[in-house]
Amino acid sequence: MKDNCIIVIGRQFGSGGRRIGRLVAASLGFDYYDSELLSQAAESLGFDKDIFLKHDERKPSTLRTVMQGLYGIADNFHPVSLGGERIYAEQRRIIQEICKDRSCVIVGRTADYILRKHPALFSVFLHSPLEKRAQVVLKRGEAATLKEAMELARTRDKERESYYNYFTGEGKWGKAANYHLSIETSALDDDTIAELILTAVKSRYPHLNNRITI
Repeated sequence: MKDNCIIVIGRQFGSGGRRIGRLVAASLGFDYYDSELLSQAAESLGFDKDIFLKHDERKPSTLRTVMQGLYGIADNFHPVSLGGERIYAEQRRIIQEICKDRSCVIVGRTADYILRKHPALFSVFLHSPLEKRAQVVLKRGEAATLKEAMELARTRDKERESYYNYFTGEGKWGKAANYHLSIETSALDDDTIAELILTAVKSRYPHLNNRITI
């Protein structure tokens, strides 16, 4: 465990977290994880992974409502036994298990908090002005107009913040002091951002230099 490195990336919606995370992982030859972690957790509990993926990084109340509608679960069915805290706990277990013996890049999933005691954790937060992110969202085809894209970005940011703060018990999502590195992504290209992250990791953990090459 002492020789593996874990890079965790938190991000605002539309700031390029997945693109940059995959680029960093590919540069290092590390495994990459984001929504796959939720799929593994859902499958290990015997539920349809697509249901959980549609409501990824949202507080339990949202998930409970969806499951009630889809599966006819009664209001007196305790949500912890189905989703919410239970699916999060399973996802946390999977993250901890993965990081015992391998280096990887993880995007979101409160992994920075779950792995906060890991000896070689490096946490990053990516952010960008709302209108810039909305343009990215529009280009991806996730909204029909810039106004809709801006609203979607606001909504998803709020959901991610609520999810993070709910499960960590700390109101630190997106706050620069909570991360080793915070980067405004609209001013730089993806390759430059990836290089910044790798340089910062090497500087913080010199003993890993022989494992991290740029």
